[in-house]
Amino acid sequence: MSAKIIFIYLLKTLGIILGIIVVYALLGYLLPFIEVSAKDDGGKKQVPIYIYTNGVHTDIVMPVKNDLHDWSSSIPFANTTSKKTDYNYVGIGWGDKGFYLDTPTWADLKFSTAVKAAFWMSESAMHTSFYKTMTEASDCKKIMISRKQYQDLIKFIDAKFDKDQKGNYILIPTKAVYSDNDAFYDARGRYSFLDTCNTWANNALKAAGQKAALWTPTDYGIFIHYK
Repeated sequence: MSAKIIFIYLLKTLGIILGIIVVYALLGYLLPFIEVSAKDDGGKKQVPIYIYTNGVHTDIVMPVKNDLHDWSSSIPFANTTSKKTDYNYVGIGWGDKGFYLDTPTWADLKFSTAVKAAFWMSESAMHTSFYKTMTEASDCKKIMISRKQYQDLIKFIDAKFDKDQKGNYILIPTKAVYSDNDAFYDARGRYSFLDTCNTWANNALKAAGQKAALWTPTDYGIFIHYK
């Protein structure tokens, strides 16, 4: 094979890759504007939940305990560094295990981690964080949902946790926690550029019958519907 033919193949390959990136960027920007409307199940909106972003990743934040569910029974306070038991809310997010544990800041991002995460090549994890209070702001929006919608949300989130033979969530032993109030657990599914942490959070809102983007890979695609 001549050098000219090889060069042509390389150009075509590069063109395809750039084309995919452009299409992905366009879809990632445009599709979030298509709103999936909230569904009214007729129930009284009495359960508070929050969507909370750190600027990149969106968590679903819920009461630690109410008469419908006690998250502390499956996500023990003792699994946090602080081991405090006076938290009132728990935030849960799903994402790539490598990003969570090996990339505390963007400066620590490795090319291999990014490639594995983008193309279904690494495991996923659940990140759980406890909070005493939640303050509404541009990065934290409160949503009131019905009891039935909350039960649907619980079912959706619980299904993403990997479990042992006894049905317990599987703690990931690591010192790579973000603070003294969080912990990581094994999760089901593979992260990819099509199914990101924010895609999962967006789908969680859909499961609870709340406003959401048709599809979004970013936190922005979620929060534009909750301004």
